[in-house]
Amino acid sequence: MNATMTTSIRDANRSTGGFEESYGIGIAATDAKCVYHRAFSLPSAGDRFFGPQAPTINTPGWTFFPESMEDIAPVSGRKVSLSHADETELFFRYNYARYRLGKLIEAQQRRFSRLRLEQMGLWFGRIRRIRESIASANMALVLAMAKRARIPNVEFSEMISEGNMAMLRAVEKFDASRGFKFSTYACRAIIKSFNRLAGKTGRYRQHFPVEFDPELEKSDYDVKRHQMQQDESVSSLRDILASNSARLSDLEMKIVNERFALGTEAHRGRTLAEVGRIVGLTNERVRQIQNLALDKIRVALDEQCLAV
Repeated sequence: MNATMTTSIRDANRSTGGFEESYGIGIAATDAKCVYHRAFSLPSAGDRFFGPQAPTINTPGWTFFPESMEDIAPVSGRKVSLSHADETELFFRYNYARYRLGKLIEAQQRRFSRLRLEQMGLWFGRIRRIRESIASANMALVLAMAKRARIPNVEFSEMISEGNMAMLRAVEKFDASRGFKFSTYACRAIIKSFNRLAGKTGRYRQHFPVEFDPELEKSDYDVKRHQMQQDESVSSLRDILASNSARLSDLEMKIVNERFALGTEAHRGRTLAEVGRIVGLTNERVRQIQNLALDKIRVALDEQCLAV
């Protein structure tokens, strides 16, 4: 077996979800568990299902079910569906390929053979292709069932995902020899998966009745940052006044301290009129001296920032 075939088999097994023991080339034990039919044991079974005379089945990529999407262009102007006879033939081929793979695995466990390993890869490739064909042809069934179901507090995409998994599990277990269509069997499996989803969602809602909404969560980062900047500015201003690095006069120092409550225990500064009465100047003159002092302080702050 070449490297490309080995890689493709490994990737296929990863995508289809084999969770049990693996057999060297990525084939899982679940791939060999077939729905047995007595015809599989006949010597002519291989030619019957995969020989040159085996009928060709054109599997549609989308089968139309009630309430499924209607905006997908049908082939040849008609709604495409997989006939019951073709569907039965596909499932017989699918399970026969799994039956043959299981026999090869049993023999490989007794004695290793490279030729047998290549045959395992051949049959696994057939299993994978048929399974993908069946799943693609019945994907619209999940959509139709999801549209009919009404589960509160469950997103539609989550229902589709749960239904797809149930449909794939149904492919593994369906017995076409009983004469039923796969859609009948798969519908029950999908409905059961929806019921389990509803129960799980209900229990989750009991524990977490209110969902977290990030949009309603308001961050206080900007408020805290503003407060930190304000505290740093006040601290720098007190340092400048304490060292008088702005070279303020006594009158300017007095006015700034009284005006902004920097040198007192007061919680708020005084008005221009109140400061004017303390220093014996008019309101306008106090304002002029204050602005001059603030310009000096601003220059000192800029010099301090540049020094840092």
